[in-house]
Amino acid sequence: MRPLIGISCCVKPFGTFGIPNHAASGHYAEVVLGPVGGVPVLIPATGGDIVAELLPHLDGVLLTGSRSNVCPDLYGGPAHCAGTPEDAARDATTLPLIRAAIAAGVPILAICRGFQELNVALGGTLDQRIQDLPGRMDHSTPSDQAMPGVRTGKAHAVRVDPDSALARLWQGLDARLDAVPVNSLHNQGIAQTAARLVPEAWAPDGTVEAVRVGGACGFAMGVQWHPEFDWQQDALSRRLFDVFGQEAAAYRRKREEQVPRLAAE
Repeated sequence: MRPLIGISCCVKPFGTFGIPNHAASGHYAEVVLGPVGGVPVLIPATGGDIVAELLPHLDGVLLTGSRSNVCPDLYGGPAHCAGTPEDAARDATTLPLIRAAIAAGVPILAICRGFQELNVALGGTLDQRIQDLPGRMDHSTPSDQAMPGVRTGKAHAVRVDPDSALARLWQGLDARLDAVPVNSLHNQGIAQTAARLVPEAWAPDGTVEAVRVGGACGFAMGVQWHPEFDWQQDALSRRLFDVFGQEAAAYRRKREEQVPRLAAE
């Protein structure tokens, strides 16, 4: 069987009456069915109570991007500016999920908001509205979202540590590690990096753009950009999902091997 990949959902209002729905962009299901080679399993934002029952059935966790931002109460930050979208139900689900998945060795790939959640879950803090901070770039989504290539267009380059896990993952591909072009659709980012996270790539203004969980017993990486939007055209984006899928498949095989052994005992 293919690995089961949990996809984190947000709570979003839908329809005439604004009824709360648990939702994730179709791009994540598509990438799981595509290069990851898994079966997508949507994780509803219902709080951490489901984690202990759900996680043993998953072979990987894909932490998604979102318009909402992690609640600043969770990392001791100042209140968000008025109108900033938050999603407390998602926070209450993903943060304990991240910690439990890392402890169990379940492969994790964290993207954008998921990247920020990874940092907060492990004790790090976030910068809000990076574009307003002195000496920093505007990393946010262009106001004209109908503009061609707004999601797939390369906004800036990132510098990748040549001795990093990310560099090894991209080995053999045509990549200038001192200037890897990425898209950019966020206005928050890592301020203080969690002690367990190892930064592996940076934007020109110093913003951390990729991390791995140091000492993790399974694949655990995150990127601030959105590889799910351009994996069909970008070999580096595709390789991220290929390797994540390989790690999830290996985890599933290991899990299946343990079942008959435990039954025999």
